Amino acid sequence: MAEQAIPLSFFMEISLSDDKLNAFLQFKNYEDSLTFNMEQLEEVLKSYQIIHGINRSKLNDIIRNPKEIFLTKTLIATGTPPKNGQDGYISYQFDLGNDSKKPTELEDGKVDFKEVTTIHNVRKGQLIAQRILATKGIPGRAVTGEALPAKDGKEARLKPGKNVVMDAEQIAMYSAIDGMITQTEREKINVFPIFEVNGDVDYNIGNIDFVGSVVIRGSVLTGFKIKAAGDIRITGSVEGADLDADGSIEISAGILGHNKGTIRAGKRIKSSFIQDATIIAHEVLVSQSIMHSTIRASKEVICKGTKGLIVGGTIQAGELVAARTIGNSMSTATVIEVGVLPDLRNELVQLRTQLRNVNENVDKTDKALVLLDQLAATGQMGPDKVAMRIKLNHTKRQLTEEQSTIKDRVFEIEKSLEDSDQAKVEVVSTIYSGAKVVIGRYTKFIKDPITRVRFRLADGDIAMMPL
Repeated sequence: MAEQAIPLSFFMEISLSDDKLNAFLQFKNYEDSLTFNMEQLEEVLKSYQIIHGINRSKLNDIIRNPKEIFLTKTLIATGTPPKNGQDGYISYQFDLGNDSKKPTELEDGKVDFKEVTTIHNVRKGQLIAQRILATKGIPGRAVTGEALPAKDGKEARLKPGKNVVMDAEQIAMYSAIDGMITQTEREKINVFPIFEVNGDVDYNIGNIDFVGSVVIRGSVLTGFKIKAAGDIRITGSVEGADLDADGSIEISAGILGHNKGTIRAGKRIKSSFIQDATIIAHEVLVSQSIMHSTIRASKEVICKGTKGLIVGGTIQAGELVAARTIGNSMSTATVIEVGVLPDLRNELVQLRTQLRNVNENVDKTDKALVLLDQLAATGQMGPDKVAMRIKLNHTKRQLTEEQSTIKDRVFEIEKSLEDSDQAKVEVVSTIYSGAKVVIGRYTKFIKDPITRVRFRLADGDIAMMPL
């Protein structure tokens, strides 16, 4: 009976896993005559604070035959692991994976309009996407009874763009109009209506003003106007028409402007040729020729196809004009300007005129206030003069703010005039006499044909370098 006086904890110990989800019993001492009951074994568990997930069947096995597990580490309790919540996600009703598909540009600069952007048509009120909510994490419980924390899932967010509406709970997104779904940068979802014309834009169709993209499967005739918040795609030609797109304009055949109308795009204008037209865009890509036209591009004008000819007119670009041939053997006047945006030049002239007017008004206001101050000093200010002085002081504050704003903008533009170091003109084949190259503040007249040359600023002048 002596061994019964020895506590059971002398014979066994309990260890925990690092995550406290498992408890193991192991004998550290053993005697053949050792016997114990459930109550004694539970006392040992209690001393180690093991209260959750206890395997009583295993404890009964140990009581019946402790010798069997003498040399082993036996799992006697298993906790409840924490369960992390699932992240929320957006369930789309349409496969938007093909939205990056654009018309393919072939090696010769032409555009293959057979490969066009996939259109996802949607009706007003139709479900576009819904937010599947994240789930909460479920805490676990260690074998010692303490709670084991779990992470909640992250919520997804719907990103509404144009012409879509959300429900009050911000769970579902619906189309506000009939149109096509497009996914723009940062995964914003928009619905744009597409206006499609299977033929020419003429008197049967009239002018088009649309808040989406316009597709013309024909030509646009002289005198008509197309305005689009998206892109304009034309499989035929454009005559003396006005085109205005916030996105890009792609013209499969070419532009024959007859010196009428303007074609403007927020992004890119692509065409096989441009003749007698005015073009304004971020970048202009032409595969064949630009003839007797005015081109204004905030970034670049590229005309390097099989013909790649620029002759006549004025080509202006913020960064680069690249062509195969500039001018011709008849010395046709051709102006190429880079490094300064034409819009900035015009803005600078207008700002200087505005500044002169504002300065004159400030002077007049100051003189009037001096007279009123003199009257106030001699006590001759009637109520009407007091009101006039208050009004003039208010006017002066407004004029001073306007003066400051104009001066800041003038300084900003003048600084950009100096920053033309990266601007360049590249000629793959020949630039002829009659051409004029302007970079920033500097001008170079071409007197003799030059082949394979790059023009850029160096040491305060326009330098010519071999291409």
